[in-house]
Amino acid sequence: MFGAAPWILVGRAPLSPQGFAAATAVSRETLARLEAYAALLAQWSGRINLVAATTLDDAWRRHFLDSAQLRPLIPPGAASLVDLGSGAGFPGLVMAILGVPGVELIEADARKCAFLREAARVAGAAVLIRNARIESLPPRIVDVVTARGCAPLDRLLPLAERFIGPDTLCLFPKGERAGHEVKAARRDWTMEVAEHRSQSDDRGVILCLTRVARCRG
Repeated sequence: MFGAAPWILVGRAPLSPQGFAAATAVSRETLARLEAYAALLAQWSGRINLVAATTLDDAWRRHFLDSAQLRPLIPPGAASLVDLGSGAGFPGLVMAILGVPGVELIEADARKCAFLREAARVAGAAVLIRNARIESLPPRIVDVVTARGCAPLDRLLPLAERFIGPDTLCLFPKGERAGHEVKAARRDWTMEVAEHRSQSDDRGVILCLTRVARCRG
């Protein structure tokens, strides 16, 4: 997966489904499932605010590739993933379609949950969808926590904390202010941080956080 040259991924022209498939090496079957998801996204976006309307013309780059690039970063043995503030299902639902097991999507908006259920159905994705506020859920340690556009890091970590254990990996796609967010979060948190350049946005990075814990004292 992700064998294509970087210039293919961050060019200015909208990415097509075929370009996405070339960039990620997904199978025809998986691409068809993602295409069904993309068609539903376009259909429902006229009724509820799922993603910014300005991103729909390049949805395969801005949403599908942006999500799929997390797949190679997930440890092979990971058996549980919680996606916080799932919204339209990015990146959590894409992870499930790409074969990540034990995916749970948490979303407080009932209308978006209705979309997620239908998207999971048409894409044949095995996911658990929880219509709830993150802070209302009981603590449970998982292998991977993801979130995209949910909150700045210093506000995101308190939400994610209930799912984080000593070996949990957090994958958070961020924009050009990622460094500032990490600096602000370090006032209250300790963590090991690795950054991976985004393949969907030349200004973005993926923050890979491990050994996340509150500062003592």
